[in-house]
Amino acid sequence: MYSTAMQNALFMLTLLLPNLSHADWPGTQDTWHEYTRHKFQLQERNAYVVIPKQPAAGKPWVWRARFPDFHAEADRLLLERGFHIAYINTDGMLGSPNAMKIWDAFYNFMVKQDMSQKVALEGVSRGGLFVYGFATRWPERVACIYADTPVLDFKSWPAGKGTGKGHPATWQVCLKEYGFTEEQALAYQGNPIDSLAPIAAQNIPVLHIVSLDDQIVPPTENTFILVDRYRKLGGSIDVIEVQKGTESSNGHHFTHPDPKRVADFIQQHAMKDHGESR
Repeated sequence: MYSTAMQNALFMLTLLLPNLSHADWPGTQDTWHEYTRHKFQLQERNAYVVIPKQPAAGKPWVWRARFPDFHAEADRLLLERGFHIAYINTDGMLGSPNAMKIWDAFYNFMVKQDMSQKVALEGVSRGGLFVYGFATRWPERVACIYADTPVLDFKSWPAGKGTGKGHPATWQVCLKEYGFTEEQALAYQGNPIDSLAPIAAQNIPVLHIVSLDDQIVPPTENTFILVDRYRKLGGSIDVIEVQKGTESSNGHHFTHPDPKRVADFIQQHAMKDHGESR
């Protein structure tokens, strides 16, 4: 045990240290689930970072793609464990090359803020197009991928060229964003299911959760194709299967069965170089 004098000296030293959990973040502040959130703009896009009360070793962070408040239970657990949670609004861009330019800029901004050089990516639904688009281009920047009912082939959604419902208005947005005619889009071989070799070569671990009766983003046209191809390339991937989603969402939404498993997965892989993985 330290002497009382030593304890007092250590306490005074902590008062002189910079507040590492509130480094020089720009913009305004509010709260997100009782944590400080810094809101700002980058590349003329709204962005934010949620700050843990005590950053973990190496300053690990999670990058949410699309629907950042959906199934956020794992993120709240990770905040308790010292992770930062980050998001930039590229919502209407469907993982296009132009979106990836903004993501590249946001990643570089975060690294300059002394965040870990390897980020944990989280993609919900169409967010799958973003996280896999980023990981394919810069696999060395990615610690792991977690995807929730992800879109992995835009021919499935929003095009609706398979068994899913599709979304004609968003399909037109997708064609415009990628600069494709419909014929070019249907021949495109750059969807996540087609672009896994760089991710597998980097040994990026992957976890998905899907609903087996999802009529919006059918797993048979998305996750299950990716699982088969990724494993054949030597990649490590697990899938949490939910038997039935809500009727109102056509099976696409559900109560998350195991957010702790997600948080543990992300912590294990995002902190393995800092001696605090589980």
